[in-house]
Amino acid sequence: MRKISKLSLVAAVAVAGFSTANAQPLEEAIKNVEVSGSVVYRYNDYNNDSDDGVSAGEGSSTDNNYKIALNLTSKVNDYVKFNSRFLVADGEGSFAVGGLDTQNDPDDNPDVTLSHAYFGLTAIPNTTVNVGKQGLTTPWTVAIDSDGNEQTGTGVLALSTVGPVTFGAGYFNQTNLNDSGNGVAIPTSKNALNNRLVNTDPHTLIEGTEDVVVGALIADLSPVTVDAWYLDLEDVFDTYTIGAKSDFKFDGGKIGVDARYVSLTLDDKIADKDKNAIAKIAVTGNLGIFNAKVAYANTDKDGGLTALDQDAEATLLGWNITANGKADADYWQGVLGVNILDNLNLSANYGNIQYKLYADNSTEVEEEEIYAQLTYKMSKNLNTYVRYGTYTREYDKNTANGDEINDDVRGRLQVEYTF
Repeated sequence: MRKISKLSLVAAVAVAGFSTANAQPLEEAIKNVEVSGSVVYRYNDYNNDSDDGVSAGEGSSTDNNYKIALNLTSKVNDYVKFNSRFLVADGEGSFAVGGLDTQNDPDDNPDVTLSHAYFGLTAIPNTTVNVGKQGLTTPWTVAIDSDGNEQTGTGVLALSTVGPVTFGAGYFNQTNLNDSGNGVAIPTSKNALNNRLVNTDPHTLIEGTEDVVVGALIADLSPVTVDAWYLDLEDVFDTYTIGAKSDFKFDGGKIGVDARYVSLTLDDKIADKDKNAIAKIAVTGNLGIFNAKVAYANTDKDGGLTALDQDAEATLLGWNITANGKADADYWQGVLGVNILDNLNLSANYGNIQYKLYADNSTEVEEEEIYAQLTYKMSKNLNTYVRYGTYTREYDKNTANGDEINDDVRGRLQVEYTF
């Protein structure tokens, strides 16, 4: 963040009609404001060559995507700060107007919305209490994302640190979970005539008025950090997660390990299959100019809905592949990269997931992606990448619409500026 005291002169000119007695208080007010934010542009180009009669269908899509975020933090007094966040985005906090389809839609001018408006209280030593409209900071949600959805709620979140342990507790009486997030259709009932499960989008199960209660314990047991969280979404589900992560440094490089288990139980009134779980582990490494990552996730045979956003820590996400909402899944990821220059990295990326269709719990589905990514960090606050590769999705047997759903070639360009 940076102080915006330089704006005091501009502000003084803008309010020239006021008396000089008001100039000093205005300058003082602006001097106590910190500003930060991000600007992201993304271009997608997807081509599906599948000729089976499925909804994905043969064809192509191209779209422009924009998201701008501005954060303002104002010092009220020695113990209170006011925090606000403004977005040029859609209603979910993702890219403006959901992206602009270059083949079918004209250009558009999106609206600016208020995403956060809360007070941070620090009167109690080693304790922060946030009160108001804020991001949902949990392993199941994403509070702030420069290029994706954001989950918000109105309520209270308190964090207090005692030695190496941080305790957290929160209550929210309103959220945007009915709109935001990347829910995947889940089985909520069974058709008695054919014994097939009936799927429902989680968004239709959440109204946004449900109470949310969350509790956390985070311990820094150097070199390992462990955490345990619990969350209850009124009349929808309750869930808990346990995680551990650590970095081990050595001469010329380091190795990182991140493991997590998540269990989510849907309310009995909602789901025929109410148990969902995931266990995942990721190992990362850096040695000289090389970097690598191997990750694996396994979901419960009855369900894998463990997160309210695909980018959340409670699931595993690649580019086009996610473990979230997929039953009896085995998901592998692999990355191997090399620094061509200090600020230029080239990587090869692979992902493969196999899981069961909820519809009959027997048809196997396999998704696979292979792509290359070139990442260029021009400066500390300007980062861009280009990725290009293939994505396939197919059943292990023919269904009414065939067995090949996606046979895609996909490309993306993204530029991100932060301040």
